[in-house]
Amino acid sequence: MSCGQIKKCVHRYLQLIHMEQTRGATALRPRIKVSTKVKTFVLDTNVLLHDPQSIFKFQDNNLAIPVEVLEELDKIKTEQESERGRNARRVHRILQELLPDSRSMHEGVELPNGGTLSIIINPYLESGRRCTAMERLKLILPDLTKIDNRIIAAAIFVQDQYPPPTILVTKDVNVQLKARAVGLESEDYLNDKVPEEMEEASYLEIPLSVYEFQRFSSEGQFTIKAEDYPGLQLNDYVLLRADHGKAMPARYYGDNVVRRLKIPEFVKAPGGIPIRVRNLEQQFFMDCLLDEDIQMITCFGKAGTGKTLLSTVCALSQICSEGSLYDGLSIARPVIALGKDIGFLPGTLEEKMRPWLQPYHDALEVLIPSKPQKEPQFASKKVSKKKSKGFSQSAPSVSSHSQRDAASHSHAGVPAIKPYERLLKSGLVEIEALCFIRGRSIARRFFILDEAQQLTPHEVKTVITRISEGSKIVLIGDPSQIDNPYVDSRSNGLVYCYNRMRGQAISAHVKLTKGERSKLAELAADLL
Repeated sequence: MSCGQIKKCVHRYLQLIHMEQTRGATALRPRIKVSTKVKTFVLDTNVLLHDPQSIFKFQDNNLAIPVEVLEELDKIKTEQESERGRNARRVHRILQELLPDSRSMHEGVELPNGGTLSIIINPYLESGRRCTAMERLKLILPDLTKIDNRIIAAAIFVQDQYPPPTILVTKDVNVQLKARAVGLESEDYLNDKVPEEMEEASYLEIPLSVYEFQRFSSEGQFTIKAEDYPGLQLNDYVLLRADHGKAMPARYYGDNVVRRLKIPEFVKAPGGIPIRVRNLEQQFFMDCLLDEDIQMITCFGKAGTGKTLLSTVCALSQICSEGSLYDGLSIARPVIALGKDIGFLPGTLEEKMRPWLQPYHDALEVLIPSKPQKEPQFASKKVSKKKSKGFSQSAPSVSSHSQRDAASHSHAGVPAIKPYERLLKSGLVEIEALCFIRGRSIARRFFILDEAQQLTPHEVKTVITRISEGSKIVLIGDPSQIDNPYVDSRSNGLVYCYNRMRGQAISAHVKLTKGERSKLAELAADLL
C-alpha cells in the first residue's frame, strides 16, 4: 500500500469518526478479541524493522499498529542498500496482503495464527477527547509532535478503550521507560531472544574410573549413558576425568559415543610460524576448525582468547594444503563503530574495509611475519662465508622469495610488499562486505564472520543462507560487547544462531574463557 493510499484511508477514517461522534454514537472500533487470556500488543516501528515476520508471532493475541508507524516505515523504505530499507518494504508488502481495502484498514482482520491485526488511529489527538491517561501523558510528555510520543499516545488510547491488557512492544529502551512513566506496560520483543538460563559452562566433565580411562586412552572412544547428562548435545565437547586426576578432552558423536580429539601438535600458514594451542578450550576450537564434516561453528569468547588468530591460521593451513576442500578464505565483519565515527572512507572496497578488518591484518602479520624467524638455538651463531655461499646455491624457499622481492622493491623505491599481502592480491584471502552479500552463493570457501554479536538474527540468517556446498562458516564474537543499539546479549544473531543450530550434525559450538593475549589484557577483560 502506497503512502498516498494510507493517507486517504486515514483521512476517510477520521471523517467517519467525526460523523459517528456528531450522531452521538461511539467511534468505529477495530476487530479486537476480548478474553481474560488475550492481550493486545501495540508494535513500535523498530520491532517491524527488526523482524518483518513479527506480525505472525504473537499467537492468538490482538496486534495493533499505530498509523504513525506506517509514516515512519514510509520514510525508511527509500533506503535502497540498507537492511532497514529492505525490511520496511517487506512490512509494506505484508500489510498490503493482509489489509487489501479500506474496510479492512478500519475494522482490522483475523490473522492465520488466530489473532487479529488492526491499524490504530488515535482520535484523542484529533477530537480533543479527554481521558485520565492522556492527561497524564500530556503532563509528562507534552511534545506530541514527536513520533515516539504519538505511538505511546496511540497505545494509551487502545488501553483506555478495550478491556484486554495492553502492552507496548518496542526495542527502544527509552520508549519503554517513557511508556511506564505514563502508566503503560511495555516490554522488549522477546520472540528471538534466547532463554535466560542459556548461560552455561564451556564444557561438561564426565567422571570415569581408572580402568575406563585407560580403555578410552587405548581405544580412542568410550560409551557413556547420555541420559545421565540431559544437557549433552551432538558435537558438544567434554572432558573425561579419571579418579586419579588425569583428564582427556573428547567430543560427543551421538549414540552414547565420545571420541578423542585428533588435533596436530601445531598448525601454520605457508611460510609462517607454527601456532600451538595453549589451553583446553582452544583444543576444542581447533578440533572443529579442522574437521571437514563440521560446516558451521559458533564461538563465544572475550577479548584475547584467540578467536581471530586460531580461526585464521586453521583456515590458511587448510586452503593452502594439497587436496583442500576450500578454494580460499573469506573474511567479513559488521561495519559498526565504537564511539563517534570518522565519516566516509576513501579508496577501493579493500581500503574502505581495512580499518574494520585491521585485527585480521594484525593476525596475518603474526602468522606470516615479514622478517624471517630464526630458531632460538641458532640465533646467536654466525654463518660462515662458505656456508652462506652454499646456502645461496640451494633451492630458494618461500621466505627467501619474499626477502628477495622485498629487497628488489625497496631498492626500486617501491614500498616492500608484506608476505601476507600476496594472499590478498592473489584472491586466496578475500574481504567480504556484508552489505553486498545478498544474492551471492559462496562455494568452496572458508568463511569467517567476525563480531557476529553485532548482527540481528535476520542478518545472520541472510549470511548463513549464502553458504553453498563445500564451504564452512565460523561465527565468532563476544556477546558481552555489543555496540548495536537494537540487539542485546540475548537477542543478537550470534547467540540466536547457537541456540537454534545446537545439536545439528554439521554444527559445533565452543566457548573460550581464558585469555592468552597477555596478563594485562586478561586482567582488563575480567576486571574493567
